[in-house]
This record gives sequence, structure tokens and C-alpha cells, in this order.
Amino acid sequence: MVLPRGARLLTGAMAMLCMVLVGPSAPSGAVAGARPVEAVRDAVPNRVMTWNICNPCDAGNVDRAAEIATYAPQVIGLQEACVRDVERIRDYLQNLHGLVYHVKYGTVLQDWGRCGGAPWNPGAFGQAILSAAPMTDHIDVEYPEGGSEDRGYMAVTTLVGGRPVRVFNTHLAQRRQESVRAGQTGVLAADVARHDRAIVLGDLNAVPDAPELDPIWALATDTDPQCHPSPTGTCQPTTDWQSKFDYVFLRGITPLRHRVLPTPHSDHHLLHTDVDPA
Repeated sequence: MVLPRGARLLTGAMAMLCMVLVGPSAPSGAVAGARPVEAVRDAVPNRVMTWNICNPCDAGNVDRAAEIATYAPQVIGLQEACVRDVERIRDYLQNLHGLVYHVKYGTVLQDWGRCGGAPWNPGAFGQAILSAAPMTDHIDVEYPEGGSEDRGYMAVTTLVGGRPVRVFNTHLAQRRQESVRAGQTGVLAADVARHDRAIVLGDLNAVPDAPELDPIWALATDTDPQCHPSPTGTCQPTTDWQSKFDYVFLRGITPLRHRVLPTPHSDHHLLHTDVDPA
């Protein structure tokens, strides 16, 4: 049916009025009343963070994003991360906090039990790196032996403090699997050693003086200058059970200050550090 000219004009006018009153439709992934999709906040350019976000845990991605946004690091390494969770965290960081991050994944499991999804399309589980700057030369490596659960590491090249840095993110085998972790750190250290400037983030499931961490200590230092691979080192615990399992190792980069921050949203604390990449 063709409407008379007067009716068509009235219909068009009403449509224009609706657009003025309601506004354009929200972009994909946006939250009602959210900030625009472009960044409205800057990340701290020389700050890096590591966080095991705990999975499965009763934690919401809105809360996880709010924790990250509080400190706005340039680079974040997440462990025990489901792809769907990371996607939501990234969207909340952008839409609720004005922080825009690029994301790369280090998947080691297709895990329906942990990450949900349909049995024929399970959620991917492993590590993730979020960076305010683009990332290049991404690799995703599964360790030859994972122990009781597949484990691996990922690496990217991105900017920290305005300079390119190779950033690694890993999650080593669970506790009481020392020999497995020793093999894993050997694989990881061989790759780290290829770079004069590198940052290693992760949950290593081992205390600083554990022998299996020796290959990493031989290449890098902990962001905490008081933390050493000996019982005399003073290392802040990073877990609810008062052990230091989470690390920011620096190679060719100087630490400036760091903070360990307990959170109700994980059994691991957030650890972030500001560095001097020069």
C-alpha cells in the first residue's frame, strides 16, 4: 500500500523526532547508559599487572573490570581466564570505565565445565593479555607436560612506557608438582633468554626459593627488590593462603614501585608494578 504524500511526510517527521529523543542505537556490546566506545581515559603507560582471576569462582566480570580499572595498567596478564569472561571484562572496561584494550589469548583447554558454552562449542581456557597498545608477534605455547591440567605460556610484543617490550604470561603446574614445573620453567626460560628486554607475568604456583624457579631467576629479577630466591628474601604474599605465587619478573627493565592488592574477587591478589623501560 502506498501512503498519501501527507501521510509519508508525517511518518518521516515522527521517525526523526524519535531519533532526536532516543538517540542512535547503542554499539554492539555496549551497556545502557555507558560511555562512548572511544577511550576517555588513558592507561598508566609504564604499569603492568598480573592477576589470577580464579576459575571457577563466584566472581562477576563487572567487579573484575572495576578492579582493573582502578589501577588502569598499560598491560594486564590474566590467568585461569575463559575467553567469554575476558571478552566481557574488556567490554566493561571500555563501556563503563572508558579504557580501551587490545586482547590476545593463550588457550590451553577447550573446557565446557569451567567456561560454559554448549558441549559442542565449549569456552576456551588459559591465559590472556590485555594491552592498551597494539600487540604483535603473538605466540601461544603449550608445555610438553602440563601435570594434572594442560598448561602453557603466551607472549606478545607491545609498548610499555612507550618502548617495545616482549611480555610473557604463564600459569605453571599446580602445587606438589615440582618436577613438572621444573620442565616448564626450562621451556619458558629458553624463550625469555632470547630477549634483552622482557617482562614475565604469571602464577608460578611456587614460592621464590623453590628450585624449579631457578631458570627464571637466572635471567630476571622480581619487581620487588626485597624479594630474592632465598629464605632471607622478604617477599609479600600474593594469595589468600599467604604464599607468594604471583610474579612480575623483569629483564633489562628497572622497577620503580609495586603494590600487592588483596581482592574479594579472587583467591589471588592483584600485583601491579610501575617500571622504567629505559
